[in-house]
Amino acid sequence: MNMHAARAAFGFDTLRRILGISVLAIRWDDAVTLLSRLIAERRFTKVSFLNAHNANLAYGDPVFAEALDDFLVLPDGVGVDIAAKLLYGAPFPDNLNGTDFIPAFLQASTRPLTVALLGATRVNAEAASAKLSALARQHKFVVIHDGYFSPAEEPAIVERIARLRPDVLLVAMGVPRQELWIARHIDARHCTLPIAVGALLDFLSGTVPRAPLWMRRLRLEWLYRLWIEPGRLWRRYVVGNPLFLWRVLKQKLAHGPQPAEARR
Repeated sequence: MNMHAARAAFGFDTLRRILGISVLAIRWDDAVTLLSRLIAERRFTKVSFLNAHNANLAYGDPVFAEALDDFLVLPDGVGVDIAAKLLYGAPFPDNLNGTDFIPAFLQASTRPLTVALLGATRVNAEAASAKLSALARQHKFVVIHDGYFSPAEEPAIVERIARLRPDVLLVAMGVPRQELWIARHIDARHCTLPIAVGALLDFLSGTVPRAPLWMRRLRLEWLYRLWIEPGRLWRRYVVGNPLFLWRVLKQKLAHGPQPAEARR
């Protein structure tokens, strides 16, 4: 089930187009309800998140953009909020960044689930699994493999996922590899909700520190990450953020103001 089918089936029909990507404008509790219902009804749905960095990558990569069109895409971060305000006159109802939303969703899901983890290093994946097991004891967490595998190893990994058939598959390989890998290898035979989660397993393991709570509340976690890893992230934020906003302004000038309730 893609974005449009999911919103039609469950009545969450407000979409906002950010640089060509349809993003669901939905409140936190409604998003928890939506994902829970998809699992309960075993409706196969690929899930991802859009932030300024992902949007920039999709803008320049039509293969990635086409893959995202078949995902349920949730809003992540202050960049897409600014874009929504510029384009639609209102920010997204809630910031559903995967680092906070996915653990909270699993905690809120009372029905016991099987959750598989794929990606990061083996050590970080195992540590993340232990952290999630402590946060949400009602679920079973299984590490499938780290994210450093060769094409020759893929068939065995995919087969293991199919044998387990988890309710949720967390894929942490970085953007756009994780989304493209899900698109090419995972379907309803393998799991119900494959979710592209970026650095979630690294954050949960404690290897990559989160910003202090006050910075997160001020929507400045990106600045903290830039300070921690300037060599790796300077291009993403120092160059990428202004580029993203410039592209959004071009979208606004090309299409004019959009109604806040944009439906497709």
